[in-house]
Amino acid sequence: MSSKSRLTRAYQHAKVIEFTHEDKFILFSDCHRGDNSFADDFANNRNIYFHALTHYYNHGYQYCELGDGDELWENISFQAIFEAHKNIFLLLKKFHSENKMHLIWGNHDMVYKNSKYVTKNLSSYFDHKTEKEVPLFPNLKYEEGIILRNSDTCQELFLTHGHQADWWNYTFWKWSRFFVRILWKPLQVMGISDPTSPAKNHKELIKVERRIKKWIYDKSNLITIVGHTHRPRFPKPGEIPFFNDGSCVHPRSITGIELENCKLSLIKWYIDTKEDGTLQIKREVLEGPQEINNYQ
Repeated sequence: MSSKSRLTRAYQHAKVIEFTHEDKFILFSDCHRGDNSFADDFANNRNIYFHALTHYYNHGYQYCELGDGDELWENISFQAIFEAHKNIFLLLKKFHSENKMHLIWGNHDMVYKNSKYVTKNLSSYFDHKTEKEVPLFPNLKYEEGIILRNSDTCQELFLTHGHQADWWNYTFWKWSRFFVRILWKPLQVMGISDPTSPAKNHKELIKVERRIKKWIYDKSNLITIVGHTHRPRFPKPGEIPFFNDGSCVHPRSITGIELENCKLSLIKWYIDTKEDGTLQIKREVLEGPQEINNYQ
């Protein structure tokens, strides 16, 4: 099956979420939440991510995660990840309980494609204080694609991870997982990167982006927002509407895309120093805001 066929299938089977001018969404991807070991890239940015997520929850945003939220290639089970970043999952639980959390599986958490795996591992957790099972994400379902549809104009935004355009990390993801878990995880501690990852291989990145843009063009320039390559993309009106929200494992920062008042913005959260030497977490708009109807 070609990348075009895989992307088309993801679009045809995508979950549809209607939204209005009043609705607000934050789109993150590629968090790669790990076990807080030396190989856990997310650990360096977890305080930034938690602060940003708290901001979005307090301001009424819905949360969309476009794949690779959990690092299940390097880690065997979700349990170790949950224990390492429990405060973050308990915050996500608040989004889920209000039906404001929408999750997409990527290549690094492709096991979430299996609903039985999700039910078994994410529905509840063991509370060591009460010594009881406590609900975490009951009735949670991961999607391959999500369509945000404006209920007033019927304009659509297609969200997916983007690894559909990366045949090795989609079709042969189990082989990739094997190599990462056995070979690249210990080498990563020494600073050696996985050459099969488009986020760390520029030639592969370009190929993946080219395939996705070709598919968008064939779909009459459907606004499409992905992750996977970790490279933020925010096109100008008139260009092919191929967006990428970046990742949460940039050095000392995380990036995402906000949808508010039917406008898209590429944002960055990072640690900055005040004049008195204390640290603060700041939000910066990198691109936008841009009306989505400018991409019609």
